[in-house]
Amino acid sequence: MKDKLGLLVGCAVLFCASLSLSRSTRAQETPLRVEVTASKFAFTPSELNLKMGQPVVLVLKSTDVAHGLRFRELNLDVKAGKGETSEVKFTPDKAGDFVGHCSVFCGSGHGSMELTLHVEQ
Repeated sequence: MKDKLGLLVGCAVLFCASLSLSRSTRAQETPLRVEVTASKFAFTPSELNLKMGQPVVLVLKSTDVAHGLRFRELNLDVKAGKGETSEVKFTPDKAGDFVGHCSVFCGSGHGSMELTLHVEQ
């Protein structure tokens, strides 16, 4: 009788553990959707906080002329035409602060367009 009870308890523990693991795996697979608006000569927001290993969908919306957003260290580049929206899916694989710049010339203030990603472990 004790053997059957032990087996039943063991099966219950394994079942609960598999449910917990399944939920955390699904949560990690669901990407965080982040929207960034580009307009002469700024990104809004100008800073983002992300977690290393968490999938992200970065949505770039251009309000006036064509813009881009490039993070060389993260091998990330997305472009949006005038009045358009583009998105790119990525998973930050490095922790640190990364500065992205507009990658499409958009006028005299183009060089000052920056967005900072703070990626935490």
